[in-house]
Amino acid sequence: MIHSMTGYGRGTTGNKNISIEAEIKSVNSRYLDLFFRLPSYLQSKEYELREQVKSKIKRGKITIIIMVKGSEKETDVPALNKVKLKSFTGLLKDLKKTAGLNEKIKMEHILSFKELFLADEFEFTDEEFALVKKAVDTAIKDLLKMKENEGGELAKDLISRIKSIEDKVDVIEKESMKSIDEYFSILKQRIKTLVEDITQYSDRLEMELALIAERADITEECIRLKSHLKFFSDSIVNDEEPGRKLNFICQEMNREANTISSKSLSTEITRNAVLIKEEIERIREQIQNIE
Repeated sequence: MIHSMTGYGRGTTGNKNISIEAEIKSVNSRYLDLFFRLPSYLQSKEYELREQVKSKIKRGKITIIIMVKGSEKETDVPALNKVKLKSFTGLLKDLKKTAGLNEKIKMEHILSFKELFLADEFEFTDEEFALVKKAVDTAIKDLLKMKENEGGELAKDLISRIKSIEDKVDVIEKESMKSIDEYFSILKQRIKTLVEDITQYSDRLEMELALIAERADITEECIRLKSHLKFFSDSIVNDEEPGRKLNFICQEMNREANTISSKSLSTEITRNAVLIKEEIERIREQIQNIE
């Protein structure tokens, strides 16, 4: 079953002291790219959280946001970190001087620096960090469920397009034999109009016409294309992470369709080959969203 690379998940947990909320968002990416937004006191735990996510997700640009709130009452006032306040105001003064600005330092500038209201001595216990991991795990499960649901819809669309290509290949195969015979006869008639006595060239003519017909034969290309279509369908159903494989199969299908079009002796074959390439392009756009 295929999975989409886009999705969203959320997980919450906590105890009497803290509440934890984890959000995880995923969008398309060729590889696995992880981006964390963590409170300063969780920065040292990023590697462990990164490994937790990597064990469940293989591709996509993933953003993980973890928010931690204390259990203080609404009337409680957060503690001010005076050391950070002095350092921050000093930094603002240096910036003003360096940039040649005359603007005064305002309260809104200071309040925008949220780190002033976080206690440096706050540390997570093992039990509390286990709650963080639990929230992340819940968010991942939520994300994977959404990716699976979207993947199911993608699979339906892809299977429908593969069936459409199979139908067009059947039309091409039927048209191919008829077009070769017709082309053979047309060439023979044209040569007869150019050569008064064709009997002395009969054997040579038959050989040359047979070679032309052989070069126009697209039986092998149709067989390979149908094989690729079967491989594609099997990968959708059976592979856990078929994204890269499906992209490669699309390249091979497009190559066969191009060859069929270039060897075609029939406008009907050419038309269907073009329609097949259009479907393949739509499939390639869709599989960019598959993990």
